[in-house]
Amino acid sequence: MHRTAWIFAAALALGPAQAQEPPATLLTAARIHTMDAARPLARAMAYDADGRILAVGDPATLGAQFPQARRIDVGDATVVPGLIDAHAHVSGLGMAMMEADLTGATDKQEVLRRLQAHARTLAPGAWLVGRGWDQNDWPERAFPTAAELDAVFPDRPVWLSRIDGHAGWANGAAMRAVGRDLAGTWQPAGGKILRDAAGRPTGIFVDNAMLLLDQARPALDQATLERALSLGMQAAVQHGLTGVHDAGISLDELRRYQRLADRGAMPLRIYAMADGDAAALAALCRDGLYRHPSGRLQMRAVKLYADGALGSRGAAMLEDYSDDHGNRGLMVMSPEALAVASAKAKRCGVQVATHAIGDRGNRVSLDVYAEALGAAAAGDHRWRIEHAQVLAAADLPRLAAMRVIASMQPTHATSDMPWAGDRVGPQRIVGAYAWRQLRDSGARLALGSDFPVESVDPRLGLYSAVSRADAAGKPAGGWMPQEKLTAYEALRGFTLDAAYAGFAEGELGSLAAGKRADFVVLAEDPLAVPDAALRSLQVRATYVDGKPVYEAPR
Repeated sequence: MHRTAWIFAAALALGPAQAQEPPATLLTAARIHTMDAARPLARAMAYDADGRILAVGDPATLGAQFPQARRIDVGDATVVPGLIDAHAHVSGLGMAMMEADLTGATDKQEVLRRLQAHARTLAPGAWLVGRGWDQNDWPERAFPTAAELDAVFPDRPVWLSRIDGHAGWANGAAMRAVGRDLAGTWQPAGGKILRDAAGRPTGIFVDNAMLLLDQARPALDQATLERALSLGMQAAVQHGLTGVHDAGISLDELRRYQRLADRGAMPLRIYAMADGDAAALAALCRDGLYRHPSGRLQMRAVKLYADGALGSRGAAMLEDYSDDHGNRGLMVMSPEALAVASAKAKRCGVQVATHAIGDRGNRVSLDVYAEALGAAAAGDHRWRIEHAQVLAAADLPRLAAMRVIASMQPTHATSDMPWAGDRVGPQRIVGAYAWRQLRDSGARLALGSDFPVESVDPRLGLYSAVSRADAAGKPAGGWMPQEKLTAYEALRGFTLDAAYAGFAEGELGSLAAGKRADFVVLAEDPLAVPDAALRSLQVRATYVDGKPVYEAPR
């Protein structure tokens, strides 16, 4: 199939209104922050029955221009463009809603209590699966062991993903289900099995080692997997999201999305990145970039994985971890494999988005991009670094110079700040979570959450971006406050810059004639409230294509 055969021709000519067409809708509000430099503030917006914006301006002018329009007045509310999460995992959120929730557990005893409660809902012998534990929140700050799970669950397999999704905790029954001897000194490529002095697995599996347990679990049926997507999308729109960049999905998951889109059951827009295996990239190269006729689903990017995560010490570092001598993390994909995949993506016109957290992971990714892009690095490729979490001083300006987008998650900084300095030390932390340095260098910042690693709520991301503080406002003045963003910059990161990262700024990210009527109705003005109030902005409604996909109970 020719590569353009999958692409849906979505552009619509905006000609004179025809008598037989349904009337326009005219929305009025106390203020509309358009994120459009030509007209940043308005009080009225008209859009047609297909959800295409016809005009933005003042109520009197648009009222005269569209006298037959259906009227929506949101009163003293503020309207902003639909919020776009530039890096998240929709299925992961939906699955987390169906599994044991370990998020925020302050010690192992609380984890075990939650697991026991969830186990009572399961059939005998069924796997007990959960997500969200974080040893950094516990008094001892040490990885747990299988023995601690075995004491409570000696026979039922238990498999628990760490909060970042880059490590897992298994009990003995789950490890036995793997079907091979996990003891010894061998390690899977791109992963690590933690073992005791005798070579026996402790129950902790990092990055690619997690696949051993994932593959041992009974396969989930399609109905459950589809329900996970639906649950995740519904949670997103309830929090004001009209779009999500789903960072790494399989071809099977793309088909599940397609079935939902075919039924009109996608309440928001999904910009999907193919998971970085050879089959997914080969399919994009063979079949071309994908766009569903509804405009709610597309795939034109591939997600690669340079390294692991900082919290599990799997992020690849140029020097040893400051709190773990001899450990420099790991490369999930080798530099050679990253280079092969990136070169192939370049030949096929596929956007590359690489997960890179450690300073070595980021340097390798940038080196690979420079080699693959060559002279095209100065062009409009929009290749991305996902997280860009710890950057060496020499590498930080390279993103702007190479026109590489920094896809970053503000709440990662405020979640990690209690221990991140311990991981990397006082010199390297200067280049960590460096939003202001990157933005001032000229790099584009696309903001997201990485849910379910963090909350799906983009309001928390807005707050973290401007405050660099926790929910209680600590530390006073913010952690590394020189890296704060303004409220406008944060909102732009979740709107226009996120749209740009998905090649969609011509349709999304701001409210202007010709664009899609994706917007959020907020009770308060996010550009005028105190920083702390950003966490509790009231989402009154979320609109996609001019139609409400969520309305708050009255």
